[in-house]
Amino acid sequence: MSNDSLYQKSNFSRLGEFSKLSPEAFRAFVTFDQKALAEGHLTSKLKELIAVAVAHTTGCPYCIDLHVKQVKKQEASKEEMSEAIMVATALKAGSAMAHGVNALNAYDEVEDEELYKASYFNRLREFSRLNGDAFNAFISFDQQTMKAGALSVKEKELIAIAVAHVTGCPYCIDVHIKNAKKVQVTKEELSEAIMVATALKAGSALAHGVNALNAYDE
Repeated sequence: MSNDSLYQKSNFSRLGEFSKLSPEAFRAFVTFDQKALAEGHLTSKLKELIAVAVAHTTGCPYCIDLHVKQVKKQEASKEEMSEAIMVATALKAGSAMAHGVNALNAYDEVEDEELYKASYFNRLREFSRLNGDAFNAFISFDQQTMKAGALSVKEKELIAIAVAHVTGCPYCIDVHIKNAKKVQVTKEELSEAIMVATALKAGSALAHGVNALNAYDE
């Protein structure tokens, strides 16, 4: 491998080395990962679609390659995969937009010890006056993304919840949990989506470990 090439598919084969370097923790993660992705209240197919969306949020190329192949085995269409990625895109961008209300508070020197309140989200509409064209274009994109298509609104909301837990946006979590309840998402389904997100976020860190092994062994 060229020293200039940081990511190659073959790198991923080194992952098993962690079973010798940190055996107990590695085995525990593998068990958790398998249970998180196993069929339960959510189908294996939907869990893999969630995994694809989260992988695009973490930006892990190994995770993307692995879970796109897995979702294809679950007979997800390219359209379904694309819609899952679009939800991830909207949520990742939406997290930045949502945190804009904190920027408004900081700029206006709002004297409040609380950095996050649900009521702060009401300031979001101020961006329609401050930067109307861009704000309105984003809102249109976000609304279009969450409409039923190849995936149902319920499936999209579950994907959105998973991605929101990866971006760590409390506003997004609040909004999409409430939206999910409206389309009859159960607490069990919600929990499984969050577990997939947790497994993928942890998995991204572990997958990048193969690059750490490469760098260490140079």
